[in-house]
Amino acid sequence: MLEYTVGAPIADDKAPDGPIEGRWAARKFSAKLVNPANRRKHRVIVVGTGLAGGSAGATLAEQGYHVVQFCFQDSPRRAHSVAAQGGINAAKNYRNDGDSVYRLFYDTVKGGDFRSRESNVYRLAEVSAQIIDQAVAQGVPFAREYGGLLDTRSFGGVQVQRTFYARGQTGQQLLLGAYQALSRQIDAGNVELHARTEMLDLVVIDGRARGIVARDLVTGEVTTHLADAVVLASGGYGNVFYLCTNAKGSNATAIWRAHKRGAYLANPCFTQIHPTCIPRSGEHQSKLTLMSESLRNDGRIWVPKTQGDPRPPGEIPEDERDYYLERIYPSFGNLVPRDIASRAAKNICDAGFGVGPGGLGVYLDFADAIERMGRPAVEAKYGNLFDMYQRITAENPYQVPMRIYPAIHYTMGGLWVDYDLQATVPGLFVIGEANFSDHGANRLGASALMQGLADGYFVLPSTLNDYIARGGFAEVSAADPAVTEVETQVRARIDRLLSVGGTRSADSFHRELGHLMWEFCGMSRTEEGLRKALERVPELRAEFWREIRVPGSGAELNQELEKANRVADFLELAELLLLDALVREESCGGHFREEYRTPDGEARREDERFSHVSAWEYGQTPVLHKEELTFEHVHPTQRSYT
Repeated sequence: MLEYTVGAPIADDKAPDGPIEGRWAARKFSAKLVNPANRRKHRVIVVGTGLAGGSAGATLAEQGYHVVQFCFQDSPRRAHSVAAQGGINAAKNYRNDGDSVYRLFYDTVKGGDFRSRESNVYRLAEVSAQIIDQAVAQGVPFAREYGGLLDTRSFGGVQVQRTFYARGQTGQQLLLGAYQALSRQIDAGNVELHARTEMLDLVVIDGRARGIVARDLVTGEVTTHLADAVVLASGGYGNVFYLCTNAKGSNATAIWRAHKRGAYLANPCFTQIHPTCIPRSGEHQSKLTLMSESLRNDGRIWVPKTQGDPRPPGEIPEDERDYYLERIYPSFGNLVPRDIASRAAKNICDAGFGVGPGGLGVYLDFADAIERMGRPAVEAKYGNLFDMYQRITAENPYQVPMRIYPAIHYTMGGLWVDYDLQATVPGLFVIGEANFSDHGANRLGASALMQGLADGYFVLPSTLNDYIARGGFAEVSAADPAVTEVETQVRARIDRLLSVGGTRSADSFHRELGHLMWEFCGMSRTEEGLRKALERVPELRAEFWREIRVPGSGAELNQELEKANRVADFLELAELLLLDALVREESCGGHFREEYRTPDGEARREDERFSHVSAWEYGQTPVLHKEELTFEHVHPTQRSYT
């Protein structure tokens, strides 16, 4: 098993003191500024073009910086943010139902099971209203009520309707808004875009992030790009589990290589399970498909009251159905947070009441909604989601209930950042899902889009200004030995992958790793299982470097080489994720240790020992640095949604 040591505590020294309502304003005022003429003298690298990266690149370029932006897709429009379906939260209180900035702050801290920073979360809630105004100004076609006002709906873990949406394609529409802003800056010459190009390492000189090494995925050319600051907006690491709701190309390489260059990685075991995923259909499957959480607004979740009931759902009468979320959590019902809903589904299926192949599914039923609202109204709200479900399953959800089951979705862990979104490597900023900062142990639905756009449009442009203004940037040349050494290491790694000539594909290793991770570090975790996985993963990694087979060369489009590079990183990240899960001897949010549960089976936090962020420093022996969490406004209690 991987050993570790405990290092010095770490603290966020950038968040101001004083009333929480004024901290972000105070930080912005204390930040140094760069005048517009001087901004043109500075280059900033942005890795990723999703909601966080696209909004950051566009905004920094509008400020006057020369932005060099990278995405491995053929267009920024294909970033995985397009897959977000259900909506984006904002404390607008359009429904006059009691919402406020403070309530959004409270719901987010509570929903994260009291493992997030109060200062960060309050800022996120405060900025949320500006995001909607920005998106509307860009022409994002949010759903509107009959009178023309923006419509909202509920999401899990809250009792107000604060989620703005564009049918079931909110992420795509928001990304188009950011993409338009980015495209304008590309056309103006302020953004230098490198598509089909993947970051493979971070260049650190004199302790500062000064550039990246990247590979052109079409030609195979490896190049170094230098700048005064680097921004990582490369998303999460959910694909370490192989089967998840992320796009197949989503990976952890950018943040993992930055971690190996000195950036601490925080809370890697905090991975989120989404409760409404189409169940897997067999061993052949390489990806899972998400059904938006917004469906839980009007769909009712149930299973038969009889174990193994073979009848079609339409033949099971109401009094023989168990609407188990409504029964167990009457105050929130089907809108409990994702971690609660996911564990409840697993428990009910483990008890033998599941439906579909292998009993790994529960029903999400819209019969009541269709009867109450009429089919046209349901089609207007969810039609594209229903169409997607029917294309994948060949079942019509207007006529029979959907079948759903939990799956890996989002990662709350990521690179550690301070209040300024700066990592432990000065000059390296990390935004969106790539950082750990706002969601604690469980992300509330519709908050990922909120965080990505808050970071990119409103937070980073102020804090990066401060870093640039403090100056001291020595001239760096591509011929500098510290630069050429990183590029040499990248080339050597590629050559090594190509030269092994083994018998197994990258996919075969990835699938085996994913099975281990899901089995021992998925919805429930035990000390015994985590130790088993920690024994097997190093063996699997050694097998990878003996048996990986990468056909072709590095001087061409070679997707097998791309996958092998990423799987090699997953094999290293997985070990740290497992270690973090083993060390955290408590249950909170998406991290559920079987040994730590309440008498009624809910997650049991151990606040006296684990009310901290686990920030891991890379090394032959990982070093754990703890950031203690303090709660002045939302005091930790046992979460209750009953």
